Amino acid sequence: MNYISTLIGVPLGYLMRIIYSLCNNYAVAIIIFTLFTKILLFPVSYKTQKDAARRNLLNPKIQKLKKSFANNQERFQEEQQKLFQEEGINTFSSCLPMFIQMFILFGVIEVIYKPITHILNISKYVIQDAVSIASQDISELAKNGVKNMRCELLTMEHLSNNGDKYTSLSENFFTKVSEFNEKFTLFGANLGKTPSLHPEAWTKEAVILFAIPFLAGLSQLLISVYTQMYQKKQNPVDVPGGGCLNVMMFGMPLISIIFAFQVPAGIGFYWICQSVFSFIITFALNCYLTPERVKVINEKEKEKAKIYAEKHPNKKSFMQKMMEQQSALNDQKNNSASSSGKNSGLSRSEQNKQNREKLKEARKRMAEKYGDSYEDDNDEED
Repeated sequence: MNYISTLIGVPLGYLMRIIYSLCNNYAVAIIIFTLFTKILLFPVSYKTQKDAARRNLLNPKIQKLKKSFANNQERFQEEQQKLFQEEGINTFSSCLPMFIQMFILFGVIEVIYKPITHILNISKYVIQDAVSIASQDISELAKNGVKNMRCELLTMEHLSNNGDKYTSLSENFFTKVSEFNEKFTLFGANLGKTPSLHPEAWTKEAVILFAIPFLAGLSQLLISVYTQMYQKKQNPVDVPGGGCLNVMMFGMPLISIIFAFQVPAGIGFYWICQSVFSFIITFALNCYLTPERVKVINEKEKEKAKIYAEKHPNKKSFMQKMMEQQSALNDQKNNSASSSGKNSGLSRSEQNKQNREKLKEARKRMAEKYGDSYEDDNDEED
């Protein structure tokens, strides 16, 4: 996981460094960074919501399939996948934004935990020397040093109260970190500190840090409630079970709050920005994708899928491969059931005889494998 975070954190850190150099404020840099990534990933968001809107057009056909195969769930799923294939709809497209979002979050965590590396671009050797200085007074660093995930944040905090100990470091370390400490804030609250439910004193900084996790949960709840309301409006007939929806609607915001209390406030602030921009984009796209416009888009997409299939008759999509695998599994299950049904037609005496023959064969193979002698015992009776 650390390797993945570092791999993603390097390019994101470079991007954050450029943005920070332009705005000279870390909180503003996070807002601009989040907006930039959302604009960059807008085509993915558009395709996801477009496919969701097109699936809503198929609801009458899906309901008809449900009635036709009410007693055969496997057949219903096969026919539904065939329908999506004919319409050129990728049912897995909704998973892509979630995966991308998680990868970006890993990178953001890396950047916020290591601002001296990614934002100030100071070499690891100087950082090691700085962490060694901080570890003389901070027991948490004395144990693991640079291996501690919070080593740079703790060093920055230590420098703010013990600046004279860092003046000898190269690469202008003291000046750069001192200036950055003043701008690594949101309304005066240090974004490198972890929010607490029970701070030592309810200062202005403590209140702001305390509010960030709850705002992260509230912004996530906003998206969940809006999405559920919109789905009910678009598809009132086929709404999934309320229990699962309620778990998702209230579970994700709760997880966001708990998560934001475990990490530096900068990550929680990023989560707020991410949720707010996601809501704005989702709302705007839902307004754009009116039923009339979706019908026109749907016809164009169906035609494109048809032309592509004609040009590439031997090329199978991921959905086709999944359907073939599912069909093969169903055939195997049916054959197994059929074979079992045939065996059940035997009399008890015949079944016993068949079982004895299988047992003898197994014993014979075991004897041959281990070099033992085997004598056929024919004294068993039904």
